[in-house]
Amino acid sequence: MKVFKFGGASIKDANAIRNVAHILQSYRHEKLVIVVSAMGKTTNALEAVVNAHAKFAGNAQELYDAVKEQHYSILRELFEANDDVFSIVNDTFVEGEWVLDEAPNEDYDYMYDQLVCMGELVSTRILSAYLNKAGFPTQWLDARDVVQTDNTYREGWVNWDKTKANAQRIVPPMLEAGGFVLTQGFIGSTSENFTTTLGREGSDYSAAIFSHCLDAESMTIWKDVPGVLNADPRLFENVLKLDRLSYKEAIEMTYYGATVIHPKTIKPLQNKSIPMYVKSFLDPSGEGTEISSDTEDTYPPIVMVEKNQALLHISTLDYSFVAEHHMARLFSKLANQRIFVNSMQNTAISFTICVPNVPERIDKFIKEISDEFKVRKEEHLELITIRHYTQDTIDNLKKGKIVLFEERIRNTTQMVVRNIPPIERRVVDMAGSKAV
Repeated sequence: MKVFKFGGASIKDANAIRNVAHILQSYRHEKLVIVVSAMGKTTNALEAVVNAHAKFAGNAQELYDAVKEQHYSILRELFEANDDVFSIVNDTFVEGEWVLDEAPNEDYDYMYDQLVCMGELVSTRILSAYLNKAGFPTQWLDARDVVQTDNTYREGWVNWDKTKANAQRIVPPMLEAGGFVLTQGFIGSTSENFTTTLGREGSDYSAAIFSHCLDAESMTIWKDVPGVLNADPRLFENVLKLDRLSYKEAIEMTYYGATVIHPKTIKPLQNKSIPMYVKSFLDPSGEGTEISSDTEDTYPPIVMVEKNQALLHISTLDYSFVAEHHMARLFSKLANQRIFVNSMQNTAISFTICVPNVPERIDKFIKEISDEFKVRKEEHLELITIRHYTQDTIDNLKKGKIVLFEERIRNTTQMVVRNIPPIERRVVDMAGSKAV
């Protein structure tokens, strides 16, 4: 049995859905569990619906109707007007209407999960119906019946024992009946049957959960790139495809911000030595990238860039040393606000951290520590991480940037930078100084 995962770009419109069916033609006689994301930018659109509802903006229903129409337009391209899939999709969207019919829930994250999950539920209904129409028998599975999590909304933690028991009870009989099993990424359920999500871009992680629990032969992620690249092709030219990666290197890359794979994906696969392949849905015959234990740790420089970062410069109000008990309190508060620390440095009386710039969480964190610490915040920054760095690579990446923070350890260097505006660069050049 194999697990495939198709992301939003691979099913963004009617032609993309036809392409998925074309890819699956080569696997029609294999036992496949197919994990699917929401279509295109649907999650972003549904987030806008949640925000509008939470703020009483008055246009939440209008925004939701636009999401519905986007999906109905795809349906009209793929199916006859009397096809049952129209009523199935409509009934699914009604679940979101129930959320909008009520006053906004005080717990924003809870409300977010109950509404944003509509993206995956609807996309899988559409793809399942199309595959059956195209002659590929496919059974639709609600991932919430399998993936059990705690009550941490927007970042549910998996209950592995319950999830494994559910998967082994539900999925094998479906596979034995023949055809594909198609389910959702990104979503799970609490013990009270409330929907949870596993974190943005969590469909990769969902595929790894199913792979682990069902002892899959392999897992394949279908992307719009030829495999795992050593840098983001949207930001850099002449990037290299990495033919093979070790689990260890893949974990390091995702930890430092490589977006091609969700950070939690690798560990469930590594625990059972399940190889993972990253392949292109634009070129299905390409070799892609293999991630497994049977690889060498020799790589070119690998660059990860995380935008929208903030530096928090934290110091004690009484100028006392930042000691261990201070650190313990700070990290406890950071954990409470679910603020991920990307990098950090400390001096005798200050502590600087680089974190994703999520204002509502940072503001709460600053308020909680204001009795003992003062905080200075710098925004509009980027975090650049280079694995297997060379000095030439570092020097090239510093061009046109002000480096605010730099740290090197074995195999890895990190820089927090601000881009120099063109007018500021001219001033620097005229002064005869370098940008950094």
